[in-house]
Amino acid sequence: MGGFFGVTAKHRCIDELFYGVDYNSHMGTKRAGMVTVNEGIFTRSIHNIENTYFRTKFQNELNEFKGNAGIGVISDTDAQPIIVNCHLGKFAIVTVARINNISTLEKKMLAKGHHFCEHSYDIINPTEMIASLISEGSDITEGIKNVYAHLKGSCSMLLLLNNGNIIAARDKYGRTPIMVGKKDGAYAASSESCSFPNLDFELCRELGPGEILELTPDGINQLKEPEKEMQICSFLWTYYGYPVCQYEGCNVDEMRFADGHDMAVNDETEVDFVSAIPDSGIGMALGYAQGKKVPYKRGIVKYTPTWPRSFTPSSQERRELVAKMKLIANKSLLNGKRVIFCDDSIVRGTQLRDNVKDLYDAGCKEIHMRISCPPLIYPCTFLNFTASKSELELITRRIIKRLEGSHDAHLEEYATTGSPRYNKLVEEMRKELGLTSLQFSPIENMVNAIGLPKCRICTHCFDGTSHD
Repeated sequence: MGGFFGVTAKHRCIDELFYGVDYNSHMGTKRAGMVTVNEGIFTRSIHNIENTYFRTKFQNELNEFKGNAGIGVISDTDAQPIIVNCHLGKFAIVTVARINNISTLEKKMLAKGHHFCEHSYDIINPTEMIASLISEGSDITEGIKNVYAHLKGSCSMLLLLNNGNIIAARDKYGRTPIMVGKKDGAYAASSESCSFPNLDFELCRELGPGEILELTPDGINQLKEPEKEMQICSFLWTYYGYPVCQYEGCNVDEMRFADGHDMAVNDETEVDFVSAIPDSGIGMALGYAQGKKVPYKRGIVKYTPTWPRSFTPSSQERRELVAKMKLIANKSLLNGKRVIFCDDSIVRGTQLRDNVKDLYDAGCKEIHMRISCPPLIYPCTFLNFTASKSELELITRRIIKRLEGSHDAHLEEYATTGSPRYNKLVEEMRKELGLTSLQFSPIENMVNAIGLPKCRICTHCFDGTSHD
């Protein structure tokens, strides 16, 4: 997906920028970049982080950055930041975005006389496209509104102006978040609220959908009021978000705990204990254990010294090996035991199938899998949620094709919790993955745990509903 951080201060901000961006590392694994401005001069660095960490790439360059203001990004897509000079002035920009109509926009922009410099594999850099759309405005605010008007998909962004101020603009439907933190003589903006506490920033507000703010070291100026409609991604709570983060006032770990607890209350499965598929399954598993009144134990553990995050090797085979290598089953706890395991989601099913084999090899007698969200029926069209290029990469669609002869038949019924086709889908998934039992959190349970009205949460990948 991606995450960004920016700070504008009355003092040198390089360390705050560096560590603030680093606290977004769980949001992306491919590219990272930082840019600062000092007396109108921009200093930028971009690195590939597919096989290393953000800190290791940038820590030896910190003395090269100057100034009291900067922005940075962890990206799963394009190389950023981009530095732009146009009739609006000079600015740097980072984005968390997905542009579904980028080819159409490219043709229109070229016909108007625009040009694009940032190409990779003959693909336009999405952040450069967004910068070009901004440059068509009469001012920065009107330029960002132009992005909202023409882009299909989603886009949140930070702009660093040459005077050191930062423009923060949240996606039109609020699909991705932006938080604002403050302390004496400084303001910061971040995709993730976990960036703030250890840097002594206090979370002071969240941008609303489509809202645009200008941050200065002295305060906040609102450039555009928020829109009324919101479609924030529900996967921020079930998967992407770090446990201490919050979105729209709802803490990630509290949501996962409540989701698991409410599922467990009506689960009559007899087990010896509850465990998590780490890390994103931990909060849910703790709630499940309390709701079911059985112990919580660490039946499978992540090996953090060398596998603290999911690197992105070049081949699918190596990616699958990495996913297997970072988790170790605890044979002493599992041997002969009936266990409920909690996990965030099932996408392709490959990684979970390997985990299940390892758990049985460790002596587990029964494996009951509980998932914190409904089955993924529809690919995400608004965020870069997965690298899937085809609907058939989803295990649900492969099973539907096997059952119906077509991967897109009766999707509404398959997405309806408790319907005959839904039950058949879950049973086929259970058998294919080798599980003793399999249950998904109903969409109503997940939405209730988040605590927002369903109309303000994007649940497209579960039920096909959307706002474009």
